[in-house]
Amino acid sequence: MILILKYIVLGIIQGFTEPLPISSSGHIYIFKQLFQINETFNDLNFEIIVNFGSLIAILIIYFKDIKYLIINFFKYFKIKNEETELSFKYCLLIILGCIPIGIAGLLLKDKIESMLQSTTIVGISFLITSLFLFLVKNIKGNKETKDLTYKDAIFIGLVQIIALFPGISRSGSTLIAALFRNIKRSDALKYSFMLYIPISFGTIILGVKDILNTPNLKSIALSYTLGFVTSLIVSYFTLKWFMNAVRKGNLLYFSIYCLIIGIFVLIIL
Repeated sequence: MILILKYIVLGIIQGFTEPLPISSSGHIYIFKQLFQINETFNDLNFEIIVNFGSLIAILIIYFKDIKYLIINFFKYFKIKNEETELSFKYCLLIILGCIPIGIAGLLLKDKIESMLQSTTIVGISFLITSLFLFLVKNIKGNKETKDLTYKDAIFIGLVQIIALFPGISRSGSTLIAALFRNIKRSDALKYSFMLYIPISFGTIILGVKDILNTPNLKSIALSYTLGFVTSLIVSYFTLKWFMNAVRKGNLLYFSIYCLIIGIFVLIIL
C-alpha cells in the first residue's frame, strides 16, 4: 500500500509539473531521492507511463485545435486557400520543431539514462531554467501563429534539445525559445504543447517494448495504472491554470521557484 501511494504521488508530481516550466523529470528525481524508491522500478518506464497521462490531458484540452489542423492538413491537397495553407504550414512547423530532439534523443539515450542519476546535473539544470525564465519574464511578443517561420521552428527545436537534461523543463525550454523569437505568449504556449504531442507519442512507441519486458510488470501494473490516471487528471487542471498564468505573464514566480529548488538540490541532496 505504501508503494502504491508513492506511485500515486509520483503521478501527481508528473501531472502538476509537466505542463509547467519547472521540469517534471527533475521533480520526480527529487522525490525518488527523498523517499529512496529508485530501486523499485525502471525510471524511464514509469516516466513514459505518466507522460502518457499528461499527453492524454493535452490532447483533450487542444482537441479542437488538433482536429482543425488535421482536417485542413489533408484538405490542403485538394483545396488550397489561406485557411488550409496556414494549417498545412503549421503542421510542417511542428514536424520541423520535433526533428532536432528526436535525433538527439535517439543518439543520447544511454547518456540520458546515466544523467538521471546525477544530482549535480539536476540542480544546475534547475538554476539554468530559473535564469532563462527570469530573462523572458517581461516579453509579451507580437508574432501570432500565422506569423511563425521555419527559422522560428528550427530555433525552438534546437533549444528543446536541452530539455533532455533532467531538471530542464521541456515546456519551459520551448516556451522560453518561442518568447525569445517574439511570439505572443498564448501562441508560444500552444506551439510548445503541439511539439509535445508527436514527441510524447514517439517516446511511448519506442518504450512499449521495454515496458512489456519489465520483469515485475504484473506486480506493479496497478501502481503504473494509478500513476497514469493521476497524472492525466492533474495535468489537465494544471495546464488549464497555466494557460491563464502565461496570458497574465506570471513567469517570474516560476523563475524564483526553480532557483529555490536548484539550490535545495545542490545543497541538501
